[in-house]
Amino acid sequence: MPIDKKWIWGGLGWVMGGPIGAILGYAIGSMSNNQASQWNSSKRQGGAYAQTKSGDFVVSLLVLFAVVMKADGQLLKSELDYIKRFLVQQFGAQQSKRFMTLFKDILEQDYPLKDVCLQIQRSMDHPSRLELIHVLFGLSAADGHVHPDEIRVIHTISNYLNISLKDYESIKAMFAKDPSTHYKILEISEKSSDQDIKKAYRKMANKYHPDKVAHLGDEMQNLAEEKFKAVNDAYHQIKKDRGMS
Repeated sequence: MPIDKKWIWGGLGWVMGGPIGAILGYAIGSMSNNQASQWNSSKRQGGAYAQTKSGDFVVSLLVLFAVVMKADGQLLKSELDYIKRFLVQQFGAQQSKRFMTLFKDILEQDYPLKDVCLQIQRSMDHPSRLELIHVLFGLSAADGHVHPDEIRVIHTISNYLNISLKDYESIKAMFAKDPSTHYKILEISEKSSDQDIKKAYRKMANKYHPDKVAHLGDEMQNLAEEKFKAVNDAYHQIKKDRGMS
């Protein structure tokens, strides 16, 4: 009976790198010999999957991208374009092609979502996990609409990543707007005092400061700056609405 090389790669990956390593190993095993050779060469040269925090972050993100994309039963071009743009901005055109090859294989697999998220939770600091949730909402909103099924799966991922409900709601409010959006971004209620609003603003501005994710690369810092700007905009809008000084 022939042995499926994909599962050999996958088993090795599980031993060496947990469920994320297993998924990566299985995907590499699915590639042609030429594709796998190019991938491993890139890895040795510090390319698309170098042993860096930035590389680990993106491979983890590809797994979660796939889960969110499949949540509503549709694989939309706008979502694929979002992922391509993200990878090109983060790694450049050549390396992003290797990641897209990997991603297409990942899309065809089923995932132990909880196990994957728990590995991410153990391996990544809190600011990095907040960036994951932000990027996943960005993907969900790529077609101009955040689908309820995608919101549900991102909420599940957020719970597995040990993200607080307030942090989750704050990021969600940046994409799914409602009348209390500005307050949710600052993780407060509309009944909060002016003093509490100022205190919450200082806390959130510190939490989402771009320097906290500098180790993840320029693109992650850019995304953090988006959240930082959203916090500032929310605060200034609340001040304007309330006539605060």
